Amino acid sequence: MIRKARAQDIDAIITITKACAKYMVSKEIFQWNEHYPNRAAFQKDFDRAELYVMELHENTIGCITLSTLMDAEYTPIHWQTKNSNNLYIHRLAVHPEFQGQGFAQKLMDFAEAFAKNHNFESIRLDTFSQNERNQNFYERRNYKQLGEIYFPKQSKKPFYCYELVL
Repeated sequence: MIRKARAQDIDAIITITKACAKYMVSKEIFQWNEHYPNRAAFQKDFDRAELYVMELHENTIGCITLSTLMDAEYTPIHWQTKNSNNLYIHRLAVHPEFQGQGFAQKLMDFAEAFAKNHNFESIRLDTFSQNERNQNFYERRNYKQLGEIYFPKQSKKPFYCYELVL
């Protein structure tokens, strides 16, 4: 089940994202670290009512943020649609113990249905240039890679921006 996050979910979300960061580092993917994602980011997502969690047998196993705000880092990208009616996906995570079972697909299905039901023109997101698994995941869902941006606190390597026109 996917639902809006509650304040008490943030601890579980931090546990999930720390486990994901540790797992990625073990695969030599240095996408998440001690700076990101962090409690402040999830608190802001929660305060804006943009944070969702996935539960399995009453345990939180994943999360996703669905935002209408475009980060400043996205400004130089030549998007396929105007910057006016877009949904942005951030901080998609599934605990490593539950990865490979289709839960990320379900979170994305939820996000895409949400975007269509709210008449967004497109969905935009970014993923780390060194995370080929994520790139393939989004490309199989017909997201188009459009350019790269940088988050210096996370990595010296770029993040690729993707868009799906609805």
